Amino acid sequence: MKAQLPLAAALPVFIALGAAATAARALDPNLADLSFEELANISVISSSKRAVRLADAPSSVFVITAEDIRRSGATSIPEALRLAPNLQVARISAVGYAVSARGFNGTAANKLLVLIDGRSVYSPLFSGVFWDVQDVMLEDVERIEVVSGAGGTLWGVNAVDGVINIITRPASETQGTLASGGAGNREEHAAVRYGAGYGSQASYRLYATQSDFAHTTIATGANANDADQRHQAGFRADWAADRDSLMVKGDLYAGIEGQPLPGSISITGDTLTLGNIATRGGNLTGLWERQLDGGGAVSLQLYYDHTGRTVPPTFADNQDIVDVQFQVSAAPWGANAIVWGAGYRYGIDHVDNSIYVALLPATLDQKWSNAFAQDEITLSDALKLTLGARLERNDYTGNEFLPTARLAWKSALDQLLWISASRTVRAPSRLDHDIYVPYAPGLPPPDLLRGGPAVVSELADDYEAGYRGNLGELATVSATLYRTGYDHLRTQEIDPSFTYVTYGNGMRGATMGAEAWVVMQAAPAWRINAGLSRLRQDLQLQPGSNDLTAPARTAGANPDLWWILRSSHDIGRRTELDLSVRHVAALAEPAVPGYTTLDLRLGWQALPSLELSLSGQNLLGGGHAEFTSSQTRSVIRPEAYVKAVWHP
Repeated sequence: MKAQLPLAAALPVFIALGAAATAARALDPNLADLSFEELANISVISSSKRAVRLADAPSSVFVITAEDIRRSGATSIPEALRLAPNLQVARISAVGYAVSARGFNGTAANKLLVLIDGRSVYSPLFSGVFWDVQDVMLEDVERIEVVSGAGGTLWGVNAVDGVINIITRPASETQGTLASGGAGNREEHAAVRYGAGYGSQASYRLYATQSDFAHTTIATGANANDADQRHQAGFRADWAADRDSLMVKGDLYAGIEGQPLPGSISITGDTLTLGNIATRGGNLTGLWERQLDGGGAVSLQLYYDHTGRTVPPTFADNQDIVDVQFQVSAAPWGANAIVWGAGYRYGIDHVDNSIYVALLPATLDQKWSNAFAQDEITLSDALKLTLGARLERNDYTGNEFLPTARLAWKSALDQLLWISASRTVRAPSRLDHDIYVPYAPGLPPPDLLRGGPAVVSELADDYEAGYRGNLGELATVSATLYRTGYDHLRTQEIDPSFTYVTYGNGMRGATMGAEAWVVMQAAPAWRINAGLSRLRQDLQLQPGSNDLTAPARTAGANPDLWWILRSSHDIGRRTELDLSVRHVAALAEPAVPGYTTLDLRLGWQALPSLELSLSGQNLLGGGHAEFTSSQTRSVIRPEAYVKAVWHP
């Protein structure tokens, strides 16, 4: 398959795979039917904030299951996210990643909301995610729900192009002792977990992890100075009785990582030194739920999150956030199924500024509040209309109104067609509004950059049409077409005095594309997954903007095509063979060649309590780049990794 494969030619490839599976009548239909029935019956919450069958969710949802993660050989959350064909994942350095949906990828990508067990991990510092500190013990993950498209009505500002919801297993499902460890030519990991229960109502688990990543190299062979070492520990406790349930979980972490070029630079005498980045943090989450008569539920979630990051010599940032969310999923009333709720978030951000960069004021208290409601209206046995709206307030732009409408038609038990229209926004962050570069206290201007005191929210109007269903008895397919119009996108504007740059909102445009994936049961012990995304971005400056590079710089950081083909084969009763072929088309700005790579995993159940595996990643060619400038970017080279999991 070539990088320029037209969409009209690419989509039939997945239809043909499904048709081939339907024709394979010699296979055992019971095993295949059971597998797809289980897949369709997975409950997802990210698309509607209430549990619905994946087969009934009227949105572009891809679910990465625990089995997918295990058989992929992934060693981190960003690497596991590569399994979702509706995400673009690019590795920047040893532990640095750029992750986005439907364009706008970057080292500070800011249009994708990420949740871990209901706790938002996006940083108000820049409206994005520090992927190097999202270290979840992968054996504890139940599933990852990836929703591409606008999610502002249910999840708020910053859920512009998608939502990633990482959901861990209840403590009752992680009882006993588990230890895992792995080592390769580039990374080492170790983890231990212990779980136990109190009677039939309460259970808990404790865990600890350690990870070490070696330096990568750049194209010249020089060390990229990006090695990483991190430690994390935490717990989860669950209690349930009658109609009530309570979950409490927390984590503590600390790490030290190199700062790759073109990172912050410290000059001591004639020596050029890159300082190491220190990270630390902790969080505590509590969730209470009560089941109501008729199938409804009420919940109250409260969490506290502390994060700290020291990036010498430029800045150190410490954030403390308290967030409370209340939600009611009302029991169906006539033709209506209503979900409504409200929330409040309070944050304190303190920055230690330097002569290189400053955020002013150095200490800032911020408040966010919201209220939302969504009604799923049953028009007939086959037709459902969903209407919703959210009112959210932030300190920079005030009130934001985020509406949505979805119409779903279930033509048969296993066939769903849907269309939607939604509006969402990305509110300004501290990086947009408060940054000064360089900063010289007590000295007069000019500064090179003076933030954006007049920036407004970036707007997105999203339109989608999708299909999800079975092709015969042995394959299931999902496909979505979308167009999103954007306005007030961030730009770097030169002040009329031509003395400094400020952030503005001088760009607009649209993204258009398609996402499709198919799961095929090729044999009773052989499953094939295939998926692709096709993207086109058309961006232009608004009248009056003087940031002539913004459209090419923004659109050029995204490939126009990426696809993945996965095979999972059970060889006998105790051996597994998994392979994944992944292709990403070239980036234009800065120029990054396209690449195709192969991952392999061989797993062996040596004992009932011991699983061994050997994995190889990036096995095609001697190495490839995935992001950023050719002078400083890491070359991603072939890797081998041996892992053992012991669970008596």
